[in-house]
Amino acid sequence: MTQGTTGWGGGSGGGHGSGPYGSGPYGNGPYGWGGWTPPPPPPKPGVIPLAPLGLGDILGGAFATIGRYWKQLSGVATAVYGAAIAAFAIALAVAYAAVGDGLRAVLDAPPGVDPTWAEIRPPLIAFGCVWLFGMVMLVAASAAVQAACPSVVQSAVLGRPTTFGAVWRRSLARFPAVLGAVVLSGLIVALPMILLILGFIATLINYLSVDASPASLVWLIALGFLGALAITPPSIWLWVRFSLAPTVAVIESRGPLASLRRSAALVRGAWWRIFGILLLASAMASVAGFVIQQLVNALTAFGNLLTPSTFSTFNVDPTAGQILVAVSGYLVLFMIVQLITQFITTTFPQLVLNLLYVDQRIRTENLAPTLAEAAGTPPHP
Repeated sequence: MTQGTTGWGGGSGGGHGSGPYGSGPYGNGPYGWGGWTPPPPPPKPGVIPLAPLGLGDILGGAFATIGRYWKQLSGVATAVYGAAIAAFAIALAVAYAAVGDGLRAVLDAPPGVDPTWAEIRPPLIAFGCVWLFGMVMLVAASAAVQAACPSVVQSAVLGRPTTFGAVWRRSLARFPAVLGAVVLSGLIVALPMILLILGFIATLINYLSVDASPASLVWLIALGFLGALAITPPSIWLWVRFSLAPTVAVIESRGPLASLRRSAALVRGAWWRIFGILLLASAMASVAGFVIQQLVNALTAFGNLLTPSTFSTFNVDPTAGQILVAVSGYLVLFMIVQLITQFITTTFPQLVLNLLYVDQRIRTENLAPTLAEAAGTPPHP
């Protein structure tokens, strides 16, 4: 398959030379039985060898990329997630300012007096909108990180240095395409489940409206559970099929729809391999994030045992300002831990996906000679 632009410069690759063992059937070298000599290793200008990659090459390359370019990756992640958290906090403050009085009236209702729907509705709608806004900001921040990782991997594969500014500018330029690819693939993957949920809710309302028997409701719930099980495999298949789209959008400068089609073409024939490696990378990142959170929780609990209660020093009921000052250290620690955890769980699987993209192009499009030429190293014979 000929690709007009590779993202690394040059054409789509050349040949492999005269064979893995030299010019003759066993080579003409002086070493080994029959003059056989082992082939030279492939060039490795950066974090991976320029040849079809194994599991160890991909995971090692992802770890090496984080080790060499952690400043650029963490800088982008901190900037985008910090901005998302700040925007969410502002939205929460605005919502509380708008419906705070009504919320306090609901929470401070006398015992035995239930608040009316007219009192509950404004706070519920306000904070529902805040939650939806937070989800949108989280998706946008994750898309920004997904736009930054391929930019870093391009330099990591070639062994070239890069700067935060260069990564940021490249990520910003490709952010709309990556966000479009993320949203479209998410909608495609979630559409079967959304239809199932809507159908289940509609059927449940219909059953309840005609005073259905408990046995029929049990059957309805069982059918809904079986429907979810039936829909899960197609959703996972679609998720893996479009998993390389953000990488394509950055490295090949394609639009959202073209990136989805290109990802499907690259994944074809390697679905199980990509699924297994991606599942392993996601599990490793999740375990690392969980361990960090548990370690911080343990250290915090141990610190609380060694120090007196924060609020025991107050002679009267503490004010809101005193409470804020007292818990500010915990809030800062919580935010730092969340940023680190989000950085690990988002960045590492994305780097693995980026290297899987490179691996698929090496395997199917002979990209290795082009990468070697771009890196200024002799290609693998």
